[in-house]
Amino acid sequence: MTSYKIEAGTAQHIGNRAQQNDRAALFTGAHAPGYVMAVLADGIAGGASASEQVLHTAKQLFDEFKPGDNPGIARLSELLREIVHETHMVIKMNGVATMSEPQCTFVGLLITPAGQALWAHVGDSRLYRFAAGHCQHRTSDAGYIEHLVGTDKLPPDAARNHRHSKILVNVLGNSRKEPHATIGVHEKLAAGDAFLLCSDGLWHFFTDAELGAVVSKNTPRQASEMLISKAQERAQGKGGNCTMAIVKLVKPPKEVPNYTVRKMGRAV
Repeated sequence: MTSYKIEAGTAQHIGNRAQQNDRAALFTGAHAPGYVMAVLADGIAGGASASEQVLHTAKQLFDEFKPGDNPGIARLSELLREIVHETHMVIKMNGVATMSEPQCTFVGLLITPAGQALWAHVGDSRLYRFAAGHCQHRTSDAGYIEHLVGTDKLPPDAARNHRHSKILVNVLGNSRKEPHATIGVHEKLAAGDAFLLCSDGLWHFFTDAELGAVVSKNTPRQASEMLISKAQERAQGKGGNCTMAIVKLVKPPKEVPNYTVRKMGRAV
């Protein structure tokens, strides 16, 4: 039994762009009781079609997932990698059919009933893990840079400049390069832990400490409203799409006895 309950929500704002290309969603598994998944994608090219595909594929594969008894970290990680791979393949096929190249980022979080959290990310959308309001981890390009140096044998400087190369950029839908998903794991979740998945239209305007404080002290809905409002203020009319998913682990309410004490009647 876990010592917490889950509060979660998603939110987005179009910012100062012509259309909303980000997507975010929360899922429960059809065959995985107690499992929760949060997914976020930021459409980089081709509008929102690639982001929409992320949500569709993630829900489909999560609904098919049957964990069994105590699945290991390797199997849970493979589910996230499978979502990335399958989505990437479908986006590429759709691009061929439409003679375009839709692309998007990916962030996925999986919470298990055993108190485990696993996440995967591709691209510059981020996942933050907070404990009591303090940032314990945030995703970055470090894992992908190591991948480029180790697998593609690129010099470190060239790997760090991958954002400037269409051949190397790490996104779903890139016809020139397979996406590399970086996996993160945290076990022994507890009340007070929280996760924020967000696009660059949000994290660009905040420090880690600011994000942790807002998420920690407010409900997911209140936090998202505050963050969107402040992001729009700081963007000064130049903000992009702003999207997030917040998952908080909070102490369950104390159970109140649901009975009334009455004086026992006299037996006859």
